[in-house]
Amino acid sequence: MISVNNLSVQFTGTNLFDHVTFNIGDHDRIGLVGMNGAGKSTLLKILCGWQEPESGTLVIASGQTVGYLPQEMVPDAIGTVLEEAMTAFSALDDLEHEQERLTAEIAERTDYESAEYTRLLERHNEVTEHLALLGGSRRQEQAEKVLLGLGFKHSDFDRPVAVFSGGWQMRVELAKLLLRHPDFLLLDEPTNHLDIVSIQWLENYLASYSGAVVLVSHDRTFLDNITKRTIEITAGRIYDYKCPYSEYVVQMQERRASQMAQLTNQQRQVAQIEAFIERFRYKATKAKQVQSRVKMLERMEEIKIDEVSTESIHFQFPPAPHSGKIVVEAQHLGKAYGDNQVFDNVDFLLTSGKKVAFVGRNGEGKSTMAKIIVGDINDYTGTFKLGAGVQLGYYAQNQAAMLNLDKTVFETIDDIAQGDIRPKIRNILGSFLFGDDDIDKKVKVLSGGEKARLALAKLLLTPSNLLILDEPTNHLDMNSKDILKNALLQYTGTLIVVSHDRDFLSGLTDELYEFRDGAVHEFKGDIMEFLEASNSSITSGSSNSSSTRNTKEATASKQAYEQSKERERERRKLQNAVNQKEQEIEALEAEIAAKDAILARGEAQAPDFYKEYQSLKDSLDRNMQEWEDAVIDLQHFDDAASLNYR
Repeated sequence: MISVNNLSVQFTGTNLFDHVTFNIGDHDRIGLVGMNGAGKSTLLKILCGWQEPESGTLVIASGQTVGYLPQEMVPDAIGTVLEEAMTAFSALDDLEHEQERLTAEIAERTDYESAEYTRLLERHNEVTEHLALLGGSRRQEQAEKVLLGLGFKHSDFDRPVAVFSGGWQMRVELAKLLLRHPDFLLLDEPTNHLDIVSIQWLENYLASYSGAVVLVSHDRTFLDNITKRTIEITAGRIYDYKCPYSEYVVQMQERRASQMAQLTNQQRQVAQIEAFIERFRYKATKAKQVQSRVKMLERMEEIKIDEVSTESIHFQFPPAPHSGKIVVEAQHLGKAYGDNQVFDNVDFLLTSGKKVAFVGRNGEGKSTMAKIIVGDINDYTGTFKLGAGVQLGYYAQNQAAMLNLDKTVFETIDDIAQGDIRPKIRNILGSFLFGDDDIDKKVKVLSGGEKARLALAKLLLTPSNLLILDEPTNHLDMNSKDILKNALLQYTGTLIVVSHDRDFLSGLTDELYEFRDGAVHEFKGDIMEFLEASNSSITSGSSNSSSTRNTKEATASKQAYEQSKERERERRKLQNAVNQKEQEIEALEAEIAAKDAILARGEAQAPDFYKEYQSLKDSLDRNMQEWEDAVIDLQHFDDAASLNYR
């Protein structure tokens, strides 16, 4: 357990945390939420020891380990992908040496009833369990399994980490952290560099993770699928909700509505008391009552409303100019980078007004196709053309990084603004939360979220009827994502969006194109329908290629779908067994803790009390063993599924 007591931290004169107290249990699944700047990342850094609080204490149970993945870092790996992943097991040698030392010491001692002997046995068990979790002799197998789950191919294992992009290097860092298997896993925006397939793999991995998980994420679906507890940070305080994110939102809104009602009632009561005081202030017969009400006001504690951010971007896209019926048309389209054939023989037709999504693993060609459509790539095979009257608007995946860092916020927009738009630059920037104090800032000093908002603001300046957005939600908070999604729903032109954010895509597009194994497969429907049909795995192949659809393939897809549904049912059964045992363990631990508190008073108890106390502890031991068996069964199931996939 991690125990946080009276934690206080200030930043630029503001209380990020003001005497905050809470605990993190050994098996907790916690989502940290709050406004940007509320202190979520700071809290993770304190929990892992990267930052010291100004006051308060942080206590971690003896022998327990903490692992932390920051939102941004500069990896310095010098080996290959597999070599770097294997460095996660360096702690195994130390554990094995400690196990040998403890075994020898236990064998030599004869003080079996002493507290020290008990402590040695407990530590020996902890080390043995940790060695088993880290894989022992199966180190390379474990490393390969995690790397494959995070999207690497076997052919990537012997490639130097340095040749990969920053996003892929972050995946290596995440793999190393998972392979170390700390007791407390702290993740700050872990999905930023992952595609949908890898996100889903990570969700499944964390669902059966034996330790505690604490994470910060702007991916609503990811939070809902993993967390069972939500800690909100607001105005230096925390509110602890025993529920996932979506349920938290409802309860939080109810709490704030209750606060508003209480404040309204208090203000009404204060007004009535003040009116009484004013009316009878000079009447001797009412002096006692007046004085009583004066003291009542002095004692009354003011009800405070939790801080709520009223800041949010607000915008809508300009009306889309008219275009021809056919917007994009490709025949036998192919693109290769050297010997790497990204996709080939793709037929693609997009008509006016359609809203479609490109999905699939990173590296399968989604961004490449987007660049072909906007004209950034011309060395392709086959034929490609835009329809009559098409006017492009493009938000590249690295759009924020493409901004001129030496220009100011105002200059960035002023350089491309024309005609009637020029007098409205300040209003446009204001709608993207750039106030008068911000417009003269250099782009280089902006945060990732501010750069993303500035890049989006540029899209408004030129009307388009074909909008192509490549990962537009990176660095945007949930509120900003919702507003962008609403603006896109009202957009009257044709939309192509590349995204790994399932909640963002849900309800936004009515058609998907899956990039997989060098081909592009069309799916008629929403992202959630697509994931359900493919058993929450883009690689299951349940969608059909528009150019290769035939009876044989349809039959095979149906069989694969039925098999995947059966696997899903079996896995859900195993996961439910784990969840049930965790609930029983929590209930038993609560009962034991209550009796511990009674025993701590030093008062004599009836014999039945001690009998029941021992019975609870025996039951806890049995349930812990049954929970371990259930977790092992689930892990074996996932291992077998992974081997079948490979």
